[in-house]
Amino acid sequence: MIDVATGIARILKQEGIEWVSTFPVCRVNNALGKAEIPLLMMRDDRYAVALGDAFSRVTSGNNIGVCTVQGGVNAAGLQVAYAGLAQAYEDGSPVLCITDGVPIGKTENSHFDIDSSLKSVSKWYGYIDKPDRTHEFMRRAFTMLRNGPPGPVIVAVPDANAEYDELVDPYYPVKSWKYGPNPDDVSRAIDLLLSATSPILYVGEGVLYANATEDLRKLAETYNLPVATTLKAKGAFPENHPLSIGVRGEHTAEYITKSDVIISIGSSLSPGRFSHAIPDASTKKIIFCSLNELNINKIYPTAEAIIGDARLTINALSKELASRSLVPNRDRGKIADEISERRSADWSKYEGAMQSTDQPINPYRVYAGLMSVLDPENSFITHDSGNTRDQLSTVYETLIPRGFLGWGNVSSLGFSLPAAMAARIAFPGRQSVAVTGEAGLGYMLGNLEVPVREQIGITVVHISNGGFSGYGPGFWGEGHDPYTHNVLGNQDVNMSKAISQLGLYTDRVSDPDEIIPSLEKALEINKEGKPAYIEFICSQYPIYGDWITGTHGE
Repeated sequence: MIDVATGIARILKQEGIEWVSTFPVCRVNNALGKAEIPLLMMRDDRYAVALGDAFSRVTSGNNIGVCTVQGGVNAAGLQVAYAGLAQAYEDGSPVLCITDGVPIGKTENSHFDIDSSLKSVSKWYGYIDKPDRTHEFMRRAFTMLRNGPPGPVIVAVPDANAEYDELVDPYYPVKSWKYGPNPDDVSRAIDLLLSATSPILYVGEGVLYANATEDLRKLAETYNLPVATTLKAKGAFPENHPLSIGVRGEHTAEYITKSDVIISIGSSLSPGRFSHAIPDASTKKIIFCSLNELNINKIYPTAEAIIGDARLTINALSKELASRSLVPNRDRGKIADEISERRSADWSKYEGAMQSTDQPINPYRVYAGLMSVLDPENSFITHDSGNTRDQLSTVYETLIPRGFLGWGNVSSLGFSLPAAMAARIAFPGRQSVAVTGEAGLGYMLGNLEVPVREQIGITVVHISNGGFSGYGPGFWGEGHDPYTHNVLGNQDVNMSKAISQLGLYTDRVSDPDEIIPSLEKALEINKEGKPAYIEFICSQYPIYGDWITGTHGE
């Protein structure tokens, strides 16, 4: 006989879970410690969720992030964790959250409906109502994590000490299963493609979760298809490739607008979620390729749908295309030249900002420094919510899958920190950078102690511009300035000095010529397992690429 907590710990080891993020109140934690599963303690429950969530994202679900948070009758931990779970749910991240469940018959003092709340932010929610169902529920949890559209799974444990016989229903690790597309659907999709004059590929994060980036490149090259990606899929197609039209900017919008056939692979096609609306969608033919049939005809009329794993779908499209003897000639050189010309014209808007010698520093000069210093084949970078997201995602050229983590369907500020930490844990040899602003830094301050304690060598780049500039003039039109925009500026508070007291290496840079030397030193220090923080004294500079707006692409 074993107790439920011990059973869960043993199952996690069987499933290859190497560590668990936590805030130290969940009742299963002692069993995890006794099973020698390292507990990576964050400074609050939301960040415990965020670290597990980010680990699942940066590994594209190949490794499952696991977190534990406080629950039970006193649901304070869950209430804090809820924002993190909502973000994981909206972004479709396969993180496993284990929490204390409310014991049966112990709800008389609870006004917070825990079960309903957790069901609203999970792909699947399991409540272990009987100890001998532990294996059943955990099998179900890992099945949902490894199959179908990704999303968070929550398991509630009302009595961690209850005992059961683990031999009655032995646990075996859960596999993943893939299903491929219907050949007739594929054939009709290729018919549409061959009839197009201006086709494009529009790629979402599902391609990354399917480990299909190389297959995507081959498909694009076979028929010389321009490739756009959503923010979350940035890097799924190398952005230095002649067929890349990127994530955002005027040239991206132009190609989407003028297209007559759009092959959407691994995207929900949900405008307003840091992706483009589709202008004049009723006049275009949309080929929708996804695991999730709920997105078919959700917003835009679907001409053809292919349901199945993104990799199997891409390979089926490539095979069908290759089998056609009368494939129209699409001049790759002409298409590539046109993309290059449009991309260069768009890029010219940013060249002055990226070379600026102004003081305070233009933030685009910092991004140029990052692109100069980071190894494009062996690095990871992410943004925070707001201007850092919009600016960085527009100009930063990403060459490898998960070299950039885009996010924001629920824009929980401060997520860049656990994202960079998770990337460094997942890819120990990679440089790992989080870019944040005033608002994001405010959220993450307490948790900056964690990478010091755990010796996680990351660099936090702070675009210190003396205000919440994403909420000032520019981003929201006239914005909320002067009512909610300004905070104590860098002339009043030296954040690098304050943060140095936590044990991070810090620097404060006001001279543009010092950007690259400062970044290089920080990255060198990261190699020793020491985190770094650099405060760049910057101007508020709002230029960034636009999204095509409108619910239906109006």
